[in-house]
Amino acid sequence: MAYAGRVTSPEAEQGGVAGEAQATPQDGAPRPEERLERAVRAAEQALIEYEIAVETFRVEVENFSRLHHQKLGPMYARLDELDAQIAEARAARTGDPEDRRKADEARARVMPMPGVEELFHGWMDGEGLFPEAVAMLTDQPVRPPQRVRPSDEARKLYRELARKAHPDLAQDDTERARREEFITRVNAAYARGDEPLLRELAEEWARGPAPQERGPSRSEELYARLEWLAQRKELLSLVAKELEESAIGAMLRLAPDDPDRLLEEIAEKLLADVSQREAELAELLG
Repeated sequence: MAYAGRVTSPEAEQGGVAGEAQATPQDGAPRPEERLERAVRAAEQALIEYEIAVETFRVEVENFSRLHHQKLGPMYARLDELDAQIAEARAARTGDPEDRRKADEARARVMPMPGVEELFHGWMDGEGLFPEAVAMLTDQPVRPPQRVRPSDEARKLYRELARKAHPDLAQDDTERARREEFITRVNAAYARGDEPLLRELAEEWARGPAPQERGPSRSEELYARLEWLAQRKELLSLVAKELEESAIGAMLRLAPDDPDRLLEEIAEKLLADVSQREAELAELLG
């Protein structure tokens, strides 16, 4: 997703539903519930768009976090190990108690050495080591992690399905349950970037019952509906804020159009830091 700035709040999108006619009785006097009905419809559509934006960004953050861990995790671990070795070498050279304390702290920050099963989890099967593992153990270039961000077409399909099948458009509990089950499958397919499955789900929805138009409601029901929509929006706002303020979310906002390039730039900086630390350690040991 090309994420720019912040997740748009529903208030920014509640100016009305495109193409909505403001029908009034023939005598020109609006029904008492008419303004409430229009407000509810606008709020429903704005909330759906907001939920789509939040879910789309959540998937981007999740996938970017996975790529960040796969590609940069070993470099961070190497830097921690080098920092510990440098502190230990300095303490051994000076014999200073303060240097010894700093060395102990640096060593404590290093992740414990994993066991064999944990070390090779995901790197081998019954046929032996995967090519990535062989490359790592032989100091060959490791193949970049697989791109897992959904394609533009997958995003388009997801948004279309979310707008058509959203549970908030259900007219009764049975219809809501059907929509919730369907949207759960849509979200799972989108999180995996499974474009073919999203196409199948679009065909499945097209074969199902068409969404029904919302009929007039009593004023009390409309007020209750607006209150529920407002509460739902507040909950989503908290989720969006948490995503935006997370470390990965903040990194992703630095390069919304090309997060892969951001990873490459960070990797280059970490490699330079590793080289500098290795040179410093060699000097201390020499």
